[in-house]
Amino acid sequence: MGYNENNTAIVLLSGGMDSAVCTALAAYEGYKPAVLHLNYGQRTQKRELIAFHEIADHFEINKRLIVDVSYLSQIGGSSLTDKSIEIEKAKFDKNHIPNTYVPFRNGNIIAIAVSWAEVIGARAIIIGAMEQDSSGYPDCRSTFFDAINLAIKLGTKPETEIRVLTPIIDMTKAEIIKRGSELGVPFEKTWSCYKNSDVACGVCESCALRLKGFAAAGYRDPIKYELKIT
Repeated sequence: MGYNENNTAIVLLSGGMDSAVCTALAAYEGYKPAVLHLNYGQRTQKRELIAFHEIADHFEINKRLIVDVSYLSQIGGSSLTDKSIEIEKAKFDKNHIPNTYVPFRNGNIIAIAVSWAEVIGARAIIIGAMEQDSSGYPDCRSTFFDAINLAIKLGTKPETEIRVLTPIIDMTKAEIIKRGSELGVPFEKTWSCYKNSDVACGVCESCALRLKGFAAAGYRDPIKYELKIT
């Protein structure tokens, strides 16, 4: 990834497998990770928080920040935060943005991360966004992060140097899983399901993309599912 003049990097750690791999990559690249997690009223908030702590424990990360941004659920517009909206089953349609999209969530979390980075002196913010094998969320595109980095440059003190890094943005799920396995990522501790907090549903887009990735990588997914779409 490069850009580790200062060895502190904030990793946006949701508790999912992509952010877990980014945490491992940050450590591998010589960073000292600090991890940031958002509670925004998502259906699996409690389960994701457990995954966040278990992954941080695994990588022996002490610097953790958990932020309550429940205003995202008050704003609504997503099936992740509004239980009156049914979570769509996986479609793998690049021309369709699923209703699990939380409007401008990455913009919100990056803004918080930049504020924290200025305080603790971190010069990198690492996010597990990806464009291939993804749900096609607009705030996960390379062009978005280019614009965000310009905004950070213009909106912070002149001496501040903070960049958002997207180390897996051009990787497939299978490539992410293989790289994570090489780095010892505890995939059994990660949580991807949008719907359930006990046994993963297997049919939401996040579950389906995960299962598809493990199958393509030739690895067994260590978590349990109600159903499986591959």
